Amino acid sequence: MNRVEGRVKVTGLATYAAEYPAENVAYAYPVQAQIAKGRVKRIDVAQALELPGVLAVLSCEDPPRVAEDADPELALFQRRDVAYRGQFVAAVVADTYENARAAAAAVRVDYDPDDHDVRLSADHPGLYRPDVVNPGFPTDTAKGDVEAGLAQAATTVDVTYETPVLHNNPMEPHAALAFWDAEGRLLVYDTAQGASGSRAAIAKTLGLPPDRVRVVSRHVGGGFGAKGTTRPQAVLAALAAREVRRPVKIALTRHQMFDVTGYRTPTIQRVRIGADAEGRLTALEHVAYEQTSTLLEFAEQTAVVGRVMYATPNLRTAHRLVRLDVSTPSWMRAPGECPGMYALESAMDELAYAAGLDPVELRVRNDPETEPEGGLPFSSRNLVGCLREGARRFGWERRDPAPGIRREGEWLVGTGVAASTYPARRMPCQAVATVRDGDFLVQVAAADIGTGARTALTRIAAGALGVAPDRVHVELGDSDLPRAPVAGGSMGTASWGSAVVRACEELRRDGREGRADTTEEIKRDAELARHAFGAQFAEVRVSSVTGEVRVSRLLGVFAAGHIVDAKLARSQFLGGMTMGMGMALMEETPIDEEFGGFLHRDLAQYHVPVCADARHVEAVWLEEHDDALNPMGSKGIGEIGIVGTAAAIGNAVFHATGHRVRELPITPAKILAPRF
Repeated sequence: MNRVEGRVKVTGLATYAAEYPAENVAYAYPVQAQIAKGRVKRIDVAQALELPGVLAVLSCEDPPRVAEDADPELALFQRRDVAYRGQFVAAVVADTYENARAAAAAVRVDYDPDDHDVRLSADHPGLYRPDVVNPGFPTDTAKGDVEAGLAQAATTVDVTYETPVLHNNPMEPHAALAFWDAEGRLLVYDTAQGASGSRAAIAKTLGLPPDRVRVVSRHVGGGFGAKGTTRPQAVLAALAAREVRRPVKIALTRHQMFDVTGYRTPTIQRVRIGADAEGRLTALEHVAYEQTSTLLEFAEQTAVVGRVMYATPNLRTAHRLVRLDVSTPSWMRAPGECPGMYALESAMDELAYAAGLDPVELRVRNDPETEPEGGLPFSSRNLVGCLREGARRFGWERRDPAPGIRREGEWLVGTGVAASTYPARRMPCQAVATVRDGDFLVQVAAADIGTGARTALTRIAAGALGVAPDRVHVELGDSDLPRAPVAGGSMGTASWGSAVVRACEELRRDGREGRADTTEEIKRDAELARHAFGAQFAEVRVSSVTGEVRVSRLLGVFAAGHIVDAKLARSQFLGGMTMGMGMALMEETPIDEEFGGFLHRDLAQYHVPVCADARHVEAVWLEEHDDALNPMGSKGIGEIGIVGTAAAIGNAVFHATGHRVRELPITPAKILAPRF
């Protein structure tokens, strides 16, 4: 199908959070901390209040009312402590955006600074073991004796990989528009990946019953996890609107987004693997070191991929966290699995070379029959099929295994492979299906963040009702609709679609209306290991003169259950793989150790791939039927495309040059470093 909302998007008629009309609207603009740690001594707003159009200044000098148990990142202006550079310490409300911005610059903040610490290291004295890692996995797991397994191995690798801070950078900036009505009910147009969750978070922050808050997010211009949890701009709009008693709009600048909308934590990962003479693993250890803030704990599940991927009798995974004077990291496309598979799949490549085995064959030999950690049966697992089909399509058999020998003029040419995986989850969801004027209306508080959720749910509903898709209208993006989980974790379609199917089935039985809640159905799910799998193949050309890396071919082959819509699926796979290319070669946000905060703060410095970088990217999938998942038999596809891509490209760079870069991104300077 073509996108249901395609016409309104390309003609500019789709309305995003900052674009909703409002009479007598005011604008809020934040004032950000200029230190990384310390206290606010005094905020002088006198000059700001004298400027044209200024209505109010919110700050810790007269804190607005919020709930005592509010999330520390959302409890704006409640304390004088500064936890990170860029934290909101005040905000100006004025009649125009320009006046608010000018007045914010006139606010004077005096600080009592303290020494800060923003550097992650594997030997940091503040490292600790979190209770769980996102979204609730055990922090550490152990099976067998890793040391004994390594001692008996014929070949071992012991390697450390590093990934930097990465920022989500969705196209649409974080924005919100807030209204309070005469009865004290709050309406917020928000850039949210889940209207139901955003309503709950805003209501909790403000100490309101959820039924007194409504969140609308009809169209969302990307998120990649940055809009998966409520961000400060939504709360600021609500607080400001309550203060000035008129609608208030806020749209963060790109610079501000780098500070307060989350990011992918940097990681340091040590991977130790042993294999016997036949290339079968005797031991695997994966330990990840990450950072969080002093405000809130977020522990990314980086090492959990080792619990899923390869058969071994001895397995240990662990996570260690340190609280630094930084903003809180959060979800970014495939949190945990993405950086974790970069390290694991790079280490598997190194093991293959050390053992003299083909990298595809090494992975095939170690494909497990059941989940390696707990022994659960897989609902379906077709990683070997992805590797074999990818090798066939890519022409892998023509590859010379020796690194650093294929040259075309100044260009060194190499190929690499990596596996990918992502959990196939679903969460409880509600939906309503009704007959309206001879057609069908399906309502669910799902979010379309650019993935095509409206289109996918239209197809799912049409199939369940046995009618043409043009007879189905899907309404979503509103917390007043039946409750739905976040568009994240590659579980949106599976969760929403399950409820939609059940509501449509009920409608067919009732003839007028169908209501569904999948909570009890999900509780009855059999205990299985549910995952999508894939394999990425990359060909790179590396300039021997400049160190420039060009990805000439990128292929992904996936086994992700039933594909609901081929056009949508291809776009998601290609988008994820292109994002993985950025992770491999260009994306990073350096941290300023002297002053705190981030050094790259816009898209002039934070580089992402463009069309010229993505020369030939291809995504295909295997036909896979998995009836144990959900009524559609589908697995999430929004994230698996990014998971193995960086490793495949890094492995290809090694094959091209004979030089292993273990710290992302792989820049020309790192390619040329061995010469100097």
